[in-house]
Amino acid sequence: MTKILVATEKPFAPAAIDQIKEVTDAAGFELALLEKYTDKAQLLEAVADAAAIIIRSDKITAEVMDAAKELKIVVRAGAGYDNVDLAAATERNVVVMNTPGQNANAVAELAIGMMVLLARNSYNGTAGVELKGKTIGIHAYGNVGRNVARIAKGFGMEVKAFDPFVEDAALEAEGVTPVASAEELYASCNYISLHIPANDKTKGSINYDLLNKMPEGGVLVNTARKEVIDEAGMIKLMEDRADFKYISDIAPDSKDVFAEKFEGRFFFTPKKMGAQTFEANVNAGVAAANQIVAFLKEGDVTFKVN
Repeated sequence: MTKILVATEKPFAPAAIDQIKEVTDAAGFELALLEKYTDKAQLLEAVADAAAIIIRSDKITAEVMDAAKELKIVVRAGAGYDNVDLAAATERNVVVMNTPGQNANAVAELAIGMMVLLARNSYNGTAGVELKGKTIGIHAYGNVGRNVARIAKGFGMEVKAFDPFVEDAALEAEGVTPVASAEELYASCNYISLHIPANDKTKGSINYDLLNKMPEGGVLVNTARKEVIDEAGMIKLMEDRADFKYISDIAPDSKDVFAEKFEGRFFFTPKKMGAQTFEANVNAGVAAANQIVAFLKEGDVTFKVN
């Protein structure tokens, strides 16, 4: 029987597993679970006879794929997929997919929630500011960015966006003002919500010069990847500008410097929390299972990323 392996160091919610099993059972596939594993050897053993693997933040390397002699597809339950070696997968004729959009609302709600937290000075009893009337810039208008825009408009914020892959007319149809460059976006917005992927072109691209274009009281909100931030440039900016604040859904490598120098001007989640809701957990897991079934039975590669 075709084996589908769910390999998750951070497990799905039990309700998600129940629904994943419903999908795989209906397709006539066997579902196997490897949860809360603590050693790579456990993963290498579990993948040996798996035709498909569903993962979260788990790393699927060339070594893992070599151990999985029957492997045809890996699906990352979530949007980012930099934890999978795409080149190695392509070399081995393994399809890699993600599940775009399934976590989008959860990430967007976290971004706005962190903005409120810092705007109200972490509820320390002092007067803060309101989001209403402020301008938020969406850097990359994908599924998460679209949801951030929707929620921000509910707060009475003006919304702008820069995304060279999205037509101006599409942005305008959603009540979002398009801008022509990242530089223009940062220069014209009180808040920037960052959603670019981490790749060779974007790593370290959010740097001192770009951030310094933001107006007084500027706030960067990062629910993307820490690698896109030039940390040395960010630290220099916060040293030069006492008005600037930084919010991130993953702590930077230099978090101790922030704690020492910039108290009250930053907030970092203890681990990546964007997709950590019950609803997103279920949505992404079930989507991954459905995509595997569609691929194995029909050859559907709609969400292939390699």
